[in-house]
Parts: sequence; C-alpha cells; structure tokens
Amino acid sequence: MTVLLAQISDLHLDGSERATRRAERVMDHLRALPRPVDAVLVTGDIADHGAEAEYEEAARILAAPFPVLTCPGNHDARPAYRTALLGEEPGTGPVNRVHHIAGVAILMCDSTVPGRDEGRLDEETLAWIDTTLTELPGGTRSLIAFHQPPVELHHPLPDSCMLERPGDLAALLDAHPAVAAVLTGHAHTAAASAFAGRPLIVGPAVTWTLRMPWEGDHAADRDQPPGLAFHVLDDDGRLTTHYRVVA
Repeated sequence: MTVLLAQISDLHLDGSERATRRAERVMDHLRALPRPVDAVLVTGDIADHGAEAEYEEAARILAAPFPVLTCPGNHDARPAYRTALLGEEPGTGPVNRVHHIAGVAILMCDSTVPGRDEGRLDEETLAWIDTTLTELPGGTRSLIAFHQPPVELHHPLPDSCMLERPGDLAALLDAHPAVAAVLTGHAHTAAASAFAGRPLIVGPAVTWTLRMPWEGDHAADRDQPPGLAFHVLDDDGRLTTHYRVVA
C-alpha cells in the first residue's frame, strides 16, 4: 500500500501574529487537499520559547482529521511539550513515540539535549529505537524522524549544531534494513542527502527559510513563504519526496 505523508517543521510559535498565520496557512492547505494525507509529521521546534501557551496554540493549529505526529526540537521544552501538546504528565526524559500508519512504522524520536542547540540520540533513545524496530514484524516498512540533521548541509549555522555522534545511529541502522529513510528538520531549508545508505530528507521550515552562503550574507530569509514536503512511500520501501511552498 502506497502511503502519503506530509512533513512540516520549525513552526517556532511565539504568540506573534506572523508565526500563527504562517502555521495556520500550512495546516489549512493540508486540510483542503483533494486527497487527504495519511499523516503529518512535525519535526521539531514547534514552540519558540517552550512555553505552555505556545503548545496550547500548537494543539489548536495542528488539530486535523488525520494523524499529526510530532517530535521535539531544540527550542522545545519537554515538560510543557508533554502537558500542553500531548496531554500527558510532565517529565524530563526523552519523548519517543512510534506510530503505525497504513502499515508503516514511524518512529518520532527525541534528539534534543536540554539547554543546547546541538542534538544527540542518547543511550535511552538509541535502545528504544533498536527495540522498537526489532519488535516489528519482519519486512515492516519504517521511517525514523528527529530534529537535527546527522550530516553537514554546507551552511555554518545548521552545521554548527547538527546531530552529534551520528555514527551511533548509522551502526544501529545497519541492523535494520527495512528503515526506508531518515527525516529531519532544524536547518530551515529543503534539502536531500544520504545517511547510512538511505535517503536523508530535511524538511523546510514554516517560519523562515535559510539563505545558503551563495545566496547572500543574511541567513534568515523571512520573505519566503512557508514550505512543506510530501513523502510517498511505495510498497517496496522506496521514498519519493516533493517539496512545496504555501503562498
């Protein structure tokens, strides 16, 4: 069964009209599609300051007739994220969740290190990924999503705070060939690369777009419209990605 997923990232909701309207525009666009997506993945930095009010707004904006799957980014705060967005008890440990969507296991992982912009999949999260993938029925298609990219993207801003110790994840993935791709956010640019022999897809940001060094000196292009990615996962585990902007 072919699965259609949308990915959005880096909403940075901060109570401002600008951030709210951009996020609402993207979700309105997804709700109005002639064919509904099977799920939306939100790859971190949902809030800008990690405040409960920001997550309460996120819960309102992200409400949809299809599943909306989230993971935290470096701007997110785990206790408020849990209580105001997930409706759970507060806690400071990693927020890792697996979701089963149309026969695909989607692991939304917590790569955040509280108080830092760099990411790391800690021992608890790596063990959870390994156990979760091992317990899946043989041949189950799966995707792994988290916030910080594990490879350089050739811009000093995201490359200064990427995922640390990416080799830990690469070694783990070697034992799980059914993982079709790795999906991340954080860099505020639509990008495609490779990691551990798989596609690495970086979702564009809702809030602002990264100017690459050859495009200008100022990193944040706030005039670009919000972006999103559509991922089509085939029966054979082949992932095709289409990038769009919401004017």
